[in-house]
Amino acid sequence: MKTKITIMALLFAIGFANAQQQEIQDEVNSAKGITFQKGDMFIEGSLQLSTGGPVDYFGFNPKFGYFLSEKFAVGAKLSVGSSKIEATDEKTNQFGIGGFARYYVLELDKKRFKAYGEAGLGFGRNKQDGDSDNSITADINIGLNYFITKNIAVTFTLANILSYNSVSPADGPSSDVFQLNINLFENIFDQPQFGLLYKF
Repeated sequence: MKTKITIMALLFAIGFANAQQQEIQDEVNSAKGITFQKGDMFIEGSLQLSTGGPVDYFGFNPKFGYFLSEKFAVGAKLSVGSSKIEATDEKTNQFGIGGFARYYVLELDKKRFKAYGEAGLGFGRNKQDGDSDNSITADINIGLNYFITKNIAVTFTLANILSYNSVSPADGPSSDVFQLNINLFENIFDQPQFGLLYKF
């Protein structure tokens, strides 16, 4: 009797494992042929953490996007960060909000792989040891999504092609920095940023 129960339990466990494996495989296969439609939305975000070097840094950058067509999306973004210089214990806290427009230009691997260009505009505030400054940023970057299921994609921000940053301290002169980074295309995977996207 015990042998029969053991065999039945073993067969049930094997059947359950196979069903789970098939479900996972079906979910992965569902990412093939994924397309965006007008009205689709997504939440995307990245988490950055750097410790052990001259500067410790933590950053969180969530985004919300809405598709106006199958290739064009607009949305809002938030940026929260904190850094500390180990040698001086100098701490800086950052907070920013902004908007972006994204255009998808290329699809590969049965439409799992989608490359895009994105332009963003943001407003930020930095606080450092009681002092604060305001900033305006604008940038154009390129990135890609790779869908691992029909709703979830890994995001890679590959290169910041163009950036502008204007900082206005409360008690000092303002400064403007403009950068055009065409040379990043020589090694586009030099310092990518990774994140996740959920489409709904």
